[in-house]
Amino acid sequence: MAVAIDLSGRSAVVFGVANQRSIAWAIARQLHAAGAALTITYQNERMGRSALGLVEGMERAQAVECDVLDEAAAQAAVAQAADTAPLAVAAHSVAFANREDLDGAFSATGVEGFRTALEVSAYSLLPVARAAAERMSEGGSILTLTFHAADKVYPGYNVMGVAKAALENEVKQLAAEYGPRGIRVNAVSAGPLNTLAARGISGFSNMHEIHASRSPLRRNITQEEVGAAALFLASPLASGVTGHVLYVDAGYNVMGV
Repeated sequence: MAVAIDLSGRSAVVFGVANQRSIAWAIARQLHAAGAALTITYQNERMGRSALGLVEGMERAQAVECDVLDEAAAQAAVAQAADTAPLAVAAHSVAFANREDLDGAFSATGVEGFRTALEVSAYSLLPVARAAAERMSEGGSILTLTFHAADKVYPGYNVMGVAKAALENEVKQLAAEYGPRGIRVNAVSAGPLNTLAARGISGFSNMHEIHASRSPLRRNITQEEVGAAALFLASPLASGVTGHVLYVDAGYNVMGV
């Protein structure tokens, strides 16, 4: 018997919405369609021009500025979400590396570029998780976005692969820490999607084509499929799932050649 996902009477906060093509926005739309009161965050005023337009006219939706590396800002964004309804879901979709650290020799990565990628793309989950866990008195779900480069080498991804590997380990550590409080922590590993962030990856078009030709489903994925997988992990249907990386990549990760 099919079970509908109903998040009515609960709130969700999604960090890192850049524009309508963001994976974060695909997740936000699914959570909102399931009935959640939605809060999305954007990094700065420039990003806000797109983010604010996305929620304009939507019921039960708001957008707030938030630099996730500022703990007070993360706490404030979570508090605004929790003020609308008990917080059930927090989704983290934040990543950044300097363009020069995504191409060329990985061994040439400088300490500042390494620190930037790790701090923004991996460490930033921690202030989000801390703030969200404080507000999840009835348990909840914390989600983040990763990529297959956490486990395999992708030319043009370089230091970001290291950051994603750190992020995936954080998911396991947080799942163990928050599990006794009924808070689940998981990650979605999405296949390549044409987003603002993807444009910074050298050879992205080639990567996109290879995934479609070699994946078991012989195609690329869509933002909507990632959003649906995140909704599943956020819902009671995944009540027994934590510390897990869910691949949404048309099966590419299982292929050897």
